[in-house]
Amino acid sequence: MSKQKRHVLSLETAIDFELIGICSHHSDYRLAWGINKILGLELTKSEEPFVIQSKKGSIVSQHSFHVFIDEVDHMEWYLIKNKSEGKFLIPEKNQIDYFLILRENILHELDDLLDKLRESNSVMAAYIFEATAIPSAELIIFE
Repeated sequence: MSKQKRHVLSLETAIDFELIGICSHHSDYRLAWGINKILGLELTKSEEPFVIQSKKGSIVSQHSFHVFIDEVDHMEWYLIKNKSEGKFLIPEKNQIDYFLILRENILHELDDLLDKLRESNSVMAAYIFEATAIPSAELIIFE
């Protein structure tokens, strides 16, 4: 009897967002207020948590977040707290307090946004991260 050949199908999750890390000593609602003021957004707190699931489907962590769906520019903005109940949204960046995630961004230069964010009293530091270079970023899935 000959061995059967096995074919393995590997599906990769497409990372379809841009990522800015923010260090802030303020609470999420205060930071969202500051970002709204500086960038002219309307981030509002979501009633449901942002859930991170393992590849097997079990819940890894849940994080509070603010969201703004810009119907005019067809963009989505998410301000997500990195640490929740001792678990991190992105463990590789555990020194970051919040992530500002942009989806469908074709209008804004990240460097310009970074400069504006750094003007806010709520932001101690802000950094652009290449999401594709962070292994756990593939667990961030928007539905």
